Amino acid sequence: VQLQASGGGLVQAGGSLRLSCATSGRTLSSYTMGWFRQAPGKEREFVAVITWSGSLTSLVDSVKGRFTISRDNAKNTVYLQMNSLKPEDTAVYYCATARYYTRTPAEYAYWGQGTLVTVSS
Repeated sequence: VQLQASGGGLVQAGGSLRLSCATSGRTLSSYTMGWFRQAPGKEREFVAVITWSGSLTSLVDSVKGRFTISRDNAKNTVYLQMNSLKPEDTAVYYCATARYYTRTPAEYAYWGQGTLVTVSS
């Protein structure tokens, strides 16, 4: 499975970005998909997860009400819509796949290369 994350960039605080994660090599529909982020000098942290059907999602508390995760299995793509961005959201964002619903990075088997999100104040 190959994952390609895109959509990062530089945005002012309060702005929006939509990240995309396109998969290839295997159909996306049977996998849980997660988004994680890693800021400079910090550990990688969970951001959002969505089950294969899209019926169950979860977000880290710090982004609730601002971020939304969704997926389009027909396009083998998962999205992270990020609104009301804050400087503390600055990080490299990674998408990943897992066999089951989990928020634990170690339980994700395949990872994309990451896309940088920079939020200026």
